[in-house]
Amino acid sequence: MTTHADAPVANRNATGRSRSRWFTQVGWRHLVGVLAVAFSLFPIVFVISAALNPLGTLSSTELLPTGASFENFTNLFSKTAFAHWFLNSLLLAGVASFASIFLSALAAYAFSRMRFAGRRVGLLTLLLIQMFPQFLAIVAIFLIFTTVTDLWPSIGFNTPWGLFLLYMGGALGANTWLMKGFFDTLPKELDESATMDGASHAQVFFRIMLPLVAPILAVTGLLAFIGSINEFILANVFLTNTNSKTLAVGMFGLVAGERNNNFGMFAAGTLLTAIPTVLVFQLLQRYIVSGLTAGAVKG
Repeated sequence: MTTHADAPVANRNATGRSRSRWFTQVGWRHLVGVLAVAFSLFPIVFVISAALNPLGTLSSTELLPTGASFENFTNLFSKTAFAHWFLNSLLLAGVASFASIFLSALAAYAFSRMRFAGRRVGLLTLLLIQMFPQFLAIVAIFLIFTTVTDLWPSIGFNTPWGLFLLYMGGALGANTWLMKGFFDTLPKELDESATMDGASHAQVFFRIMLPLVAPILAVTGLLAFIGSINEFILANVFLTNTNSKTLAVGMFGLVAGERNNNFGMFAAGTLLTAIPTVLVFQLLQRYIVSGLTAGAVKG
């Protein structure tokens, strides 16, 4: 028989079992989530601390800075050509991503809606080419553009348009396959009804298909923009003039020889470099989820 004195003990035991059950079923997930967030925020906090570090060196950088200064940002613009690098990267990434989206959309529409000789071989060839990294042909590309620079200097070495043409050589491939899967999900009755009304292939593509595939255009555009603005290997070989470098090449030069001394400016530059990607992501955010999932329905 339970007495009044035993009631508090029973309540504490019940509370302990309830808390243990909550931690076993739900609580551990919160713990894992907090650890994951802390792990993800650690490098970001460290970079912000390094960017605001008045001394600007790697050896003096702490997770929580003892002082704060914008001197690293000032030195980045006054002592380097960061403004030129930033503009070059924005121009190159913007134009290259737009052109790659347009070319991939045209190819995906043709492969999805039209039947022609070599269609299957073309699709398999695009897939096979993507298995080999582009930098494997870097020696051949260097020799080709050596001749191009002599004949047409405006699209040769140290020019953004020359590097743009180089990026367009690898624009098709994964994006075409991704877009084709999205085009395949659209009913063919749309094409047929528009054709019956007298619409041409161009009118069907631009007026009917493109508005419907806006999610996958946003996804491929984001991937192309990130890939172009972060590309380093080909840009490092292609661009040697200081004012013609992109952000990836210019930022690497800051820490290639004096990593300790220039680390503050490097950290400040990485924060500014992330701004365009974050803005593009926020602009296209509402399309990204639907675009990534819908393209995998049919292949």
